[in-house]
This record gives sequence, C-alpha cells and structure tokens, in this order.
Amino acid sequence: MIAMAAVVVPVLRRHEPRREAMQLLHDSGLRLRSLGWGALGLLVLTGVVQAGYRAGGLAALTRVELWASPWGHVLAAKLVLVVVILGLAGFHDFRVGPRATLLSREDPEAPAAARLRRQASWFGRVNLLLSLGVVGLGLLLVRGVG
Repeated sequence: MIAMAAVVVPVLRRHEPRREAMQLLHDSGLRLRSLGWGALGLLVLTGVVQAGYRAGGLAALTRVELWASPWGHVLAAKLVLVVVILGLAGFHDFRVGPRATLLSREDPEAPAAARLRRQASWFGRVNLLLSLGVVGLGLLLVRGVG
C-alpha cells in the first residue's frame, strides 16, 4: 500500500532505536496487510461483476468468441496482471516482509536484513507499476478497444 511507503517507512527511518522502529514497521505492516487484502478482494469481486456487466452477463465470460475478440485480449492481459500482482503481494506480505522485519528487529544493521528490506521495497514498487497497468487496461475496456 502506498500509505506504508509514503508515510510509515519515512517516519520510521528517522526513529531511534532502530529495533523499536522495526517493531513498529512490523505492527503497521500487519495492520495494513489485512486492510490491503480486504481491498484487493473487493477489487477482484467488483472486477468480475464489471467484466460480466460489460460482456453481457457473467455467462458471456465463458464464451470463446469473447476471449478471441480484441476486448477479450485486453481483459485477459488485465487478468494476467491481476494474478501477478496478487502473487507478488502474497510473497511480499507473507514471506519477504515478515522475514525482513524479523531480521531487522534482531539486528537492523545486518546485511541480510538490509537485503530483505530492499527486496520488500522493490516488490512494492513493481506492484505499484503493475497496478497502473491494470488501471490503463481497465480504461481501454471501458472506453473501447481499437
């Protein structure tokens, strides 16, 4: 979530002692994680409903003709991005992020902790860019393809 990168992390970078800052980062991450996954679930649900509405009903989403059309290709690309975003978010939220904060709470200056923090940061950046791609493809679907 942008709130974590834009607000929480910059504030905690100036916080001393570092171990305490890492605990606060961990606690904030856990709280924002549940909000983020709830938001992602809601976006997936509304996305399915919108796709069904725009395709002429949910049953239309099962027709080969729809997926062979330019609109279907854009929808497929959007779905691939959504799956990649969910996978990266899951890996970040349940593997890299918790491991980074655990190591950082033990020794904030450890090379392994710094490496994992950088990885976690890059996961967020990549997901943000992929999310912008999803928005762009969504606009194509609504405004018309080709």
